[in-house]
Amino acid sequence: MIARLRDLAVYYSPIGLLVIVWDLLLRSGLVSAELMPSPAAALESFRSLAASGELAQHSLVSFYRESVGLLASVVIGTVLGIGMARIEWLRLLFRPVVMFLYPMPKSALIPVLLLWFGIGDMSKIAAIFLGCLLPVVTSAFNGARGVEPQLVWSARSLGTSRAGVLWKVVLMAALPDILSGVRIALALSWLLLVSAELLISRNGLGYLISFYGENADYGAMFAAVIVVVLIGFFSDRVFLAVSRWLLRWRDLPSA
Repeated sequence: MIARLRDLAVYYSPIGLLVIVWDLLLRSGLVSAELMPSPAAALESFRSLAASGELAQHSLVSFYRESVGLLASVVIGTVLGIGMARIEWLRLLFRPVVMFLYPMPKSALIPVLLLWFGIGDMSKIAAIFLGCLLPVVTSAFNGARGVEPQLVWSARSLGTSRAGVLWKVVLMAALPDILSGVRIALALSWLLLVSAELLISRNGLGYLISFYGENADYGAMFAAVIVVVLIGFFSDRVFLAVSRWLLRWRDLPSA
């Protein structure tokens, strides 16, 4: 346990070094305190926002938008990607569209969606859904296309139904690729959410960043930015732990 904690401390020590450099830049006068708050000021603003309940309120709003948009993109993207890999007419219909839209900057959709859906939750959820859909579709498609035909033939010869083959063979074999795509989508979801909330919103963490920045309360603004960073970081750590659990069968000895 102690060795594990020591390894974690060493691994994350560059973050502590970054905070020290941040503080030294301000103390030396190389960076103006009017443009960037000190770590202590940002921490004090964080405590104030947390104590007032404002931080929790806006964090929950952002988390709701991110969760709904991401979950919808994962479910629909996985089904569509596997369907494209297994059904020719779906592949012919959707693959050109996916290839055409994939390189497009996903944030370019935000103004259009705000125009269509207004400044409420739906525009943010739609931006996350559309932006995260393509990485999941592509990963699911590549994973399902890479399934060895022998696995499918063996399952069919043992009497497994077509639905059983998709669930027990294709999905499980494609799962590592799907999870890689979902991890990319997870990072994209927070980027798109904050971008949309920065542009126009009445609540959410992006709104807090914009509001306090416009009012020159940079300590509170940095506190909100740090919360976004921490949520993104811990979301990624939790997702990696869940991924390892879902893929635990890969570590089992073969018969």
